[in-house]
Amino acid sequence: MADDKNLDLFKEVREADRKALSLGRKLRVGFIGTGGIAHSHMRAYKQFDDIEVVAGADLIPGRAAAFFKEFGVEAADYTDYKKMIAECRLDAVSVCTYNRQHAGPACYALEHGLSVLLEKPFSVTLDEAAGICRAEKASGKILSIGFQPRFDPNMQMIGKIFRSGELGRIYYIQTGGGRRRGIPCSGGKDSFIREDTAGIGAVGDIGCYSLDMVLNALGYPKPVTVSGYMSDFFGKDPGYSGYKGNGAVMSEKFGVDDFAAAFIRFETGLVVDFRISWAMNMDTSGDTIVLGTKGGLRIPSTECWNGTVGGPMTVYKEVAGEQTETVLPVLEIKGLGRIEQKVRSFCDAAIGNILGDPDAKSPVPSSQIIVNQAIIDGIVRSARLGREVEIVIPEL
Repeated sequence: MADDKNLDLFKEVREADRKALSLGRKLRVGFIGTGGIAHSHMRAYKQFDDIEVVAGADLIPGRAAAFFKEFGVEAADYTDYKKMIAECRLDAVSVCTYNRQHAGPACYALEHGLSVLLEKPFSVTLDEAAGICRAEKASGKILSIGFQPRFDPNMQMIGKIFRSGELGRIYYIQTGGGRRRGIPCSGGKDSFIREDTAGIGAVGDIGCYSLDMVLNALGYPKPVTVSGYMSDFFGKDPGYSGYKGNGAVMSEKFGVDDFAAAFIRFETGLVVDFRISWAMNMDTSGDTIVLGTKGGLRIPSTECWNGTVGGPMTVYKEVAGEQTETVLPVLEIKGLGRIEQKVRSFCDAAIGNILGDPDAKSPVPSSQIIVNQAIIDGIVRSARLGREVEIVIPEL
C-alpha cells in the first residue's frame, strides 16, 4: 500500500512539473500519414489537455479529413506535408507513414524546426537512418522513435536484471518472435507487404522490437558482423489462409520478407541468435533465452508481439551447489499504457526543448536505434549476398 501511495505522489509531482514547464499554450502537433498506426497516436494525444492536434497530411485525398472526423477533431487537412508545415504553426509532428516514407518527412520536419515522433521501423536502409540522425543533430530538436515496448515494466525489468550482474557476463542470447499466421494485410491493405511502400517486412516490423528488447537492456553493444537469412514462402503463396480469398492479388503484390533469421556477433564477444516471423508452420519461434556465466534468464514468447512478455520470466542460477529457479511474476502497467507513455514522454521532451531545458532528451534516442537499424540492414544485405557481412555504424 505504501508503494502505491508513493506512486500516486510521484504522479502528482510529475503533473506539477509539467505545469511548471508550461508554454502558456498547448503544444501544437501535426500528423504526417493518417493510416493505421496514426490512430493509436491520436487516441493518446487526445488524453492530454496540454496537447492540440491542429493539422494532418496524407497522400490519399480526403483521408486526413476522414481521420479527423473519426476522432471529432477540428484540424486542417492536407495531401502535401510540406505545405502543411509551411502554412500551419506547429511544434511537433507524428510521422506515421509507410516505411519507405519515413526518412523524407522526418528530415524535412526536423530541418524546419519541428520535433518528430517517428514510428518504427526507424527507416528501410541504414543510409536513410543516418540521414535522419544528421538532420536531427543539425536541428537541435527532439527525435524519438516509436518503440513503446520500452515503457512496459517487464521490459524494464529485463534491463534491471542484466545490470544487476546476477547473470554474470552475458555471452549468448536467443531471441525473436513469431506469428503462426500474421501477415499484416487485413481488409486487403497492402502497404505492409509491397516492396515499394514497406521495403522490409517482418524483420523491420516486429524484428526491430525483438532486437531492442535485449540490446537496450545491454546498453546497445556494438555489432560487428551478421549472417542473415530471409524468406517469403507464405506471402508469395496464393493459398495463404491469411489472404482470405484474395490470395491471387495479394501474393502478386508481396515483395518483402515474412521470415528472417540471423546470427549476430558483437564487439563484446556476445552472439545473438535471432529469428522473426509473420507466418510459419509452428506456434512459436522460441522463448528468449539469455545465457550468462553466473545465471540464465528465460523470457516467454508471445503469440503475437504485443510489447510485453508472454508470461513470468525465470532466472536460473546455481546456489551453494544447487540448481535453482526464481520465477518473476508478470508486472502490470499502472497509469498510462505503453503507447500513451510513448507519446507523453515525447511531448514532454518537445516542450522542454522549446523552453531551452538542457535536460530535455529524447525518450527513445536515435543514437541507439541506428544500431538496431544497422543490424536489420546487415541482415538484409547478408541474405541477398548469401554470406556473412560486416556491420559498420556510420559517423554522424
